[in-house]
Amino acid sequence: MAIWTNPRSAEQINAYLKDTMCEHVGMQIIAVGDDYVTARMPVDERTCQHMGIIHGGASVVLAETVGSIAAGMCCPPGHYTVGLEINANHVRGGKPPYVEGTARPLHIGSSTMLWDIRIVDADGKLVCVSRLTSAVLKQREDLPRHKPLPGMGEA
Repeated sequence: MAIWTNPRSAEQINAYLKDTMCEHVGMQIIAVGDDYVTARMPVDERTCQHMGIIHGGASVVLAETVGSIAAGMCCPPGHYTVGLEINANHVRGGKPPYVEGTARPLHIGSSTMLWDIRIVDADGKLVCVSRLTSAVLKQREDLPRHKPLPGMGEA
């Protein structure tokens, strides 16, 4: 059973990621399942550190992106999410050509959400485990609205 209140396809999300850091580092959403979102990011000159493995910060960018997208797709109408906290445990060096991060929910509540993100290399070996906590907030008229997902109209 799908958990999404605002389902989007990988193609719609990728269009939304144009002109953002995600596009700059080559990140692409590759799958949206009933209870997960997966993105792929190259391990190359944009995302690796001096030893030729993925930079820990790039892993966190991937984790926060897939977790935030998933949280946004679980929001009730008239609400949005913001990240409260993210942590990451780097298990092994992610090597070229890419890593993939998958976000799955640990808790979907009315005021907070908790997401487990696992990043693996091209061989399926665990590179990083991350946890993202998001707050669920009611949209306020006095705050600027974020860029809506294609086909969503106003957020």
